[in-house]
Amino acid sequence: MQEEKDFVLPAIADGEDKSSILGNRIRKNYRHIRKWAKRTKTNCFRIYDRTISQYPLAIDFYDNRFCVQYFAPGRDEEEPSAALFEETNRVLCMIFGVDPEAIIWKTRMKSKKTRQYEKIDDAQEFFNVLEYGVKFKINLIDYLDTGLFLDHRETRQVIASMSQGKRVLNLFAYTCSFSVHAAVAGAALTKSVDMSNTYTDWGRDNFLINGLPLKNHQIVRADCLKFLEEEVHTGNKYDLIIIDPPTISRSKKMDQLFDIQQDYIFLINKALKLLAAGGIIFFSTNSRKFTLDETLFKTCSIVEVSHKTLPIDFSDARIHRCWKISNR
Repeated sequence: MQEEKDFVLPAIADGEDKSSILGNRIRKNYRHIRKWAKRTKTNCFRIYDRTISQYPLAIDFYDNRFCVQYFAPGRDEEEPSAALFEETNRVLCMIFGVDPEAIIWKTRMKSKKTRQYEKIDDAQEFFNVLEYGVKFKINLIDYLDTGLFLDHRETRQVIASMSQGKRVLNLFAYTCSFSVHAAVAGAALTKSVDMSNTYTDWGRDNFLINGLPLKNHQIVRADCLKFLEEEVHTGNKYDLIIIDPPTISRSKKMDQLFDIQQDYIFLINKALKLLAAGGIIFFSTNSRKFTLDETLFKTCSIVEVSHKTLPIDFSDARIHRCWKISNR
């Protein structure tokens, strides 16, 4: 873990220009979150979350760098207005004392594209942040997502709190953040599965920067559906299984379209076969249209725990949903 003397969160002085509604909201949010962040050794969090209609933005703080996501109201509005861009940059520079180069803008479009985590640049500008004292590599430029899904911070804490001495399987692992938290918390074994070479390599780095040996923390590049099909024949059992898939995906490495509403039944049923006695599956989705039919899993106990996994810096209670599933 990073030394305490290296952990610094910028303070905000009184007496700044308070003419911007957005700036005032960011200032208020940050002052509130900063107290929690200092206590938990976290320097990556959301400081504004689309709460004012004329500012359709989500702004995330990553160790004094900023990722500004513009949510385009229509498919023809790919870029924010010049006024919105200039005001947002101005207030962030004023409040935090940063240069404009520390502010990265991205556009979230209403789109039916199904490729996950497509590359959009090749800057290779990585840096480390802390989440509950655990290090993670971040890249604000090269991909639409940054390497760490901030909305699952508390879900990772729930997993970590249960991981000591446990065998943990992390499906659709992305950059292995669930697994790294579990390993730091003392998991006996973690196995992380994702079909992207980029993200499995990134996940290895996340283990290494935390001084975690890879010997008991295996990272597997594979299609998770195919992996499950094969893993049930190995006799391997896991105490904790995390399933956090994309909503829809058509990767070049997949034989068919993945659709969470269609494929969740297969995922959960196969995972149940890998569950050790007393084990727990955490199943999560960001799909707002998803419905989980509990009658399809009559031998299971299923409890929605979404309210326990929502972080304090996110205003949208529907940012994700999460269920705790176990064999009766």
